[in-house]
Amino acid sequence: MKQYKTVFVFMALVSVAATCYGQKEIPLYQGKVPDARAGAADEEAFNADHTAVSKVSIPTLTIYLPPENKATGTGVIICPGGGYHNLVIDREGYRMAKRMVALGVAAFVLKYRLPSDRTMINKAIGPLQDAQQAIKLVRLHAALWHVDSNKLGIMGFSAGGHLASTAGTHFSHPVIEDKQGISLRPDFMILVYPVISLTNSLGHVGSRNNLLGKNPTAEEITAFSNEQQVTPETPTAFIVQAGDDSVVKVANSIVFFEALHRYKIPAALHIYSKGGHGFLKYPPRDVWMKDLVYWMKTNGFLPQ
Repeated sequence: MKQYKTVFVFMALVSVAATCYGQKEIPLYQGKVPDARAGAADEEAFNADHTAVSKVSIPTLTIYLPPENKATGTGVIICPGGGYHNLVIDREGYRMAKRMVALGVAAFVLKYRLPSDRTMINKAIGPLQDAQQAIKLVRLHAALWHVDSNKLGIMGFSAGGHLASTAGTHFSHPVIEDKQGISLRPDFMILVYPVISLTNSLGHVGSRNNLLGKNPTAEEITAFSNEQQVTPETPTAFIVQAGDDSVVKVANSIVFFEALHRYKIPAALHIYSKGGHGFLKYPPRDVWMKDLVYWMKTNGFLPQ
């Protein structure tokens, strides 16, 4: 009886979200979160104004839907960054979702679990489980949310870009239960100042340590260095970063673009001379968003 009640409540939340053109946060999973260890949730607001969160152990999806008469059919799952230590969920999540909705794109902000041995059996796959579950969940309710299942992408900032590129390169290896056989492959990736590689020469040390621990094996580093995981089936990508990024080496974006180009996968790479990490001052969001919109139009994800 308890199981049926859980399903009923979950579907009620989904239905409410479907009719709400503001936003609605729903649980990412029905019932138990996969590979979760027993223990109380201790999520914390990282900033006083709740613009970032840490210690996330209960993942959610916040749904932003454009009005039906403005919906383009395209959807995007947004993964905020934060070095796999926290989530910059307002600036790189909710605010981005509102900009996407203004373009007629359904946006889904993923509050994914942050790697922790205390809350996860295998912390290396916890965030990827959540990304794959988000893709599956949106495709399961595509008709309800007016999303074309063939126009569902994933977007990530910084370490969220690592998660997004992991989803785009590891979809053929499900780490969640997928009895319905739903495609876990995103149709496109939008990677903003992304962590791509976890190698010694390119990787962001903090992200690697948080995801894999301080002593990962060579096999683990290779598996999660996504420039080494590109195949002919990897989806197209829009990549943007600043050349003066002092946190994540700009070579991350370059090597990923080169890997995509090697397999003749259409991709766009924009490197601005100034911007640092986070684009806090330069380039203005309207500038790189203009390039993004052009790319989405030329690739059929937005109407011309």
